[in-house]
Amino acid sequence: MSSRASQALARPFTLGSAELPNRIVMAPMTRQKSPGGIPGEDVAAYYARRAAAGTGLIITEGTYVDHASAGFSGDIPRFHGEEQLAGWSRVVKAVHAEGGKIMPQLWHVGIQRPAGAGPFPEAPVVGPSGVGLNGEPGAGSPLTLSDIDDLINAFAEAAWAAERIGFDGVELHGAHGYLIDQFLWERTNRRTDAFGGDPVERTRFAVDIVKAIRERVAPDFPVVLRFSQWKADNYDAKLAENPDELSAILAPLADAGVDAFHASGRRYWEPEFPESGSELNVAGWAKKVTGKPVITVGSVGLDAIFDAASLAGKGAGVESIERLLERFERDEFDMVAIGRALLADPLWSQKVLDDRQHELVPFSKDALVNLY
Repeated sequence: MSSRASQALARPFTLGSAELPNRIVMAPMTRQKSPGGIPGEDVAAYYARRAAAGTGLIITEGTYVDHASAGFSGDIPRFHGEEQLAGWSRVVKAVHAEGGKIMPQLWHVGIQRPAGAGPFPEAPVVGPSGVGLNGEPGAGSPLTLSDIDDLINAFAEAAWAAERIGFDGVELHGAHGYLIDQFLWERTNRRTDAFGGDPVERTRFAVDIVKAIRERVAPDFPVVLRFSQWKADNYDAKLAENPDELSAILAPLADAGVDAFHASGRRYWEPEFPESGSELNVAGWAKKVTGKPVITVGSVGLDAIFDAASLAGKGAGVESIERLLERFERDEFDMVAIGRALLADPLWSQKVLDDRQHELVPFSKDALVNLY
């Protein structure tokens, strides 16, 4: 007899042209193990190991699009350049050989890039309005319309390259206060042109990226967009204050061609809008207001929540996933992304699906340092 976890998580799922073997997703997690922006054999083995153990979909760590201001580290992979794309091609083949599916996360950090940092230190820091995550002025240079056109093209070119070298879809990083999110959020988008304004008008940059991607890739090539309420170092931030605002933001993105939303919450069990009387988390609300498939994420399998201390190396014990399974059984969301728990234990998916949760490895700071 199959276990409760298997009944909920082992079901296949179709997302565009991607036939996913189950509902378990590896969350994107920055590792900084790709010198020169080139993912090596160790990176390929790291992802393939998790695919071999039953993780149905791998979403890679954030990888920089072709824009000089995109990133803050030369050891974070890039999604442009002959050597870099050759490295990614090896990653794809390794994951596919183990029966998994894989999508790159396409990323630009915007105003979160320190001046002089990254593979192109001479490049300026840029963002929608030159306003920081705390509302402070002078945080980088506002993007011109020409700059915005270049960025839209950079994301579209990266998605086209992903399809060309065999990826099963792409994810756009529109969360956590990075560039796409900076356009979506009122605090960081003070523009008075077509890329600023009310919540719907602030979706224009992301919408144009999605439309440009849809023009370059096959109609059934999946495009996922990751979004969040919280921002880096601002866990109380709200992109949307209520379900109506969330619907206003996500509807234009769905209409533009987003196939699924990856809703990044810090604690998957917490209701996003408790004043509504609903227990739905942010992923559940995204599904309700758009009708699109959703991925939930947020401290799954851990007895300590995601916070700055976690990133500094604080460990976490293993937590039951019974609450997760209850929500799956209510069809609140379609897939679940596993982060730190899957860093600590590459066999997490296999153990959970085989009802061997007592064998799971607790999360420790070593998992942040090493690729295993």
